[in-house]
Amino acid sequence: MSLKLSVVIPTFNELDNLDEIVKRLDLTLSQVKWEVIFVDDDSPDGTATKAKSISLLDSRVRCIKRVGRRGLSSACVEGILSSSAPYVAVMDADLQHDEGILPEMLRELEHENYDLVVGTRYMEGGGVGDWDESRKSSSKIATVISQKILGVTLNDPMSGFFMMKRDSFDLCVYRLSNMGFKILLDIFVSSPKKLTFKEVPFHFRQRYAGESKLDQKVIWDYFLLLIDKTIGQYIPTKLISFACIGAMGVGIHLLVLGFVLKILEQPFTWAQTTAVVLAMVFNFNLNNILTYRDQKLVGFSFWIGLVKFMLACSVGALANVGVASVIYKDYGYWIVSGVAGVLVGVVWNYVATSLIVWPKKTNK
Repeated sequence: MSLKLSVVIPTFNELDNLDEIVKRLDLTLSQVKWEVIFVDDDSPDGTATKAKSISLLDSRVRCIKRVGRRGLSSACVEGILSSSAPYVAVMDADLQHDEGILPEMLRELEHENYDLVVGTRYMEGGGVGDWDESRKSSSKIATVISQKILGVTLNDPMSGFFMMKRDSFDLCVYRLSNMGFKILLDIFVSSPKKLTFKEVPFHFRQRYAGESKLDQKVIWDYFLLLIDKTIGQYIPTKLISFACIGAMGVGIHLLVLGFVLKILEQPFTWAQTTAVVLAMVFNFNLNNILTYRDQKLVGFSFWIGLVKFMLACSVGALANVGVASVIYKDYGYWIVSGVAGVLVGVVWNYVATSLIVWPKKTNK
């Protein structure tokens, strides 16, 4: 019997869940030739080592350990591309997805000729378990935004639990953004053809072991995915992220300036200098966490990066003032001059910091 299904599971610090996942897949998929591919982002808890030890005893288990790369979506893509099975499934490592519906999903793909089958929480027979009202509201809002802005007709486009034909995946792989956590949404919007699909309800369960990876970064990643799928072909998504953080930095600058000047009653030069430095530190930290999270600087590299960032942005500030002054002198429109200066400064800062602070790693 030839391999039919590959189950791709991205992992980060999921050591205590691996044995249980394999056990449940073995029980659920007893009538199918399957494999599970754990794609681990170099977990410090030894998840990859555990997965490899299981694979020594069970040839159906494989592990891809990624070093220097992060992200659920890109991990799923690498896992799927490593498979030769005609059908691929994606599910989380925390056992919140109900593996019991995998056989039904496979039957739908095989016999009803769908491109994709989605495990959904938002139809009769499904549910979100013990989520609090805040998480329910956030998920619903994200769902509506996806449906309205991107035109996705799924009831649960935010689901991370689905199965699809491998050849349907291959059609869209070159268009994928590989951003954040919402790989299903990325696939749906990136496909050059309209995907036929069916949704199968399931109840979202409690995490089996370990800690949740959900945080505020997920919201930012979702925002960037929306940007990339709407105007990303015209403007680099990271530039938009960089500019948005820069706008927040302006707010920090003004707050610090007002506090030091009015509350601490310090001279303007001292207040302005303090505001500039703190705004730069704020911008660097947020870009390091959000815009360049896949190239995040830590340890000594963080401090070197901060110095480079401040030097680059200082040149950007001079460029801002210089361009704005020239345009104002020649044409006299202060608003146009100011906006032009800001645009030049933002583009310079983005390009310069991309090259010297967060350069892309090359394989030697």
